[in-house]
Amino acid sequence: MSIPTIVVAVKAVIVQNDQMLVIKRATDDEVHPGTWELVGGKLDFGETLERALEREVFEETDLRVTVQHLLYATTFLTDPNRQVVLMTYLAHPIATIVTLSEEHSDARWVTANEARQLLPQPILDDLDSHDIWSLLQPKPIH
Repeated sequence: MSIPTIVVAVKAVIVQNDQMLVIKRATDDEVHPGTWELVGGKLDFGETLERALEREVFEETDLRVTVQHLLYATTFLTDPNRQVVLMTYLAHPIATIVTLSEEHSDARWVTANEARQLLPQPILDDLDSHDIWSLLQPKPIH
């Protein structure tokens, strides 16, 4: 019998020009091959949440980001003995050229409508319930 484990993870809603970055897991991924997701990963011991997010974004996409603020936090079970605590932050890229790690096979800057076509339902449910789509609305020109 395995010991119950809690994993702390961070994800980024990276917004640039009314679009957000989504990435696709490699087809040889053990957990969710070929699925689209937000950029992020697990917290390493001793890291702040923001530093972990900056590191994960850089490792997965080669992007440097400015972490803005926490958008929402949630928790879920991935199996009966593993719980994930997930913090999702708003971030803005310092540059927009993405170079993916081997863990991912594709990256796209997408509109809200395009994101709704790519992302899995549990992620969409979180984005919907926390009104994240409003971050992708065009800003009025003054």
